[in-house]
Amino acid sequence: MSEVPVEAPAEPTVSELLEITKVREAFPEGLLKVKEYRGETYLCITKDSLVGVATLLKTDSDLEYSYFCECVGVDYSRWDHERDLEGRFEVVYNLRSLKHHSRIFLKVGVDDGETVPTLKHLYLGAEYPEREINDLFGVIFAGNEQVGRFLLPDDWVGHPLRKEYPLGGDDVRFDGGSTGPAVEDMMMPHAGESFHGRTGSEGVSGR
Repeated sequence: MSEVPVEAPAEPTVSELLEITKVREAFPEGLLKVKEYRGETYLCITKDSLVGVATLLKTDSDLEYSYFCECVGVDYSRWDHERDLEGRFEVVYNLRSLKHHSRIFLKVGVDDGETVPTLKHLYLGAEYPEREINDLFGVIFAGNEQVGRFLLPDDWVGHPLRKEYPLGGDDVRFDGGSTGPAVEDMMMPHAGESFHGRTGSEGVSGR
C-alpha cells in the first residue's frame, strides 16, 4: 500500500503576520502599504503615525520590537522607477524583536521643508542616526534638532548625500565663500593598492 504524501503547511503570507494585523487595526489611516522584499517585511506608514506605530511594535507583549538596529535616509530625486511612498526622501527604520528573533522595517516619506518626528525618546539608539541623516541629507527630525553640524565642519555648505551634490571632482564649498580641495586632490596610495604590478605600499608603509 503506497503512502499518500502529506503536504507541508503553507508559509504564512505577509497579510497574515501579527505585526501587520495589529498595526492596521490600531492605525488604519497610517498604514499606507505593506511590502515584502527578499524575505523582509516593510511597513510604509505616514509620518504622523510613526511614533505610534513604533511604540506599538516595541511595547506590545506579542511583538516586543525592542531593539533599534538603525535608520537610514534615501534621496529619490533622481529615481524614475516605481516608488513605495511619495516625497523626495525616505527614512527607513530597522527594528528587531529579540524575543521572537524577527525583523521589521518602517518607511516614511518626507519632502524638503517637512519634518519627521524623532524616535529618540522611544529608542535611545535613534538619536545619532537621525542626526547623521539630518547632516548628510537635510531631513529634519522634530524633537532631535541639532545645533551646528554633526559629522561635517560647522561651515560646510549643503548636504553631501543629496543627488545634486558633486561626486568629488569639485572643490568643497564653505559658508565664508572659501573652498577646500576636491576629494580627488586629497587621494593618496595606500598599502595593498595595486597598479602596474606594484603594491603601492613602498611610499606609504616605509617597507
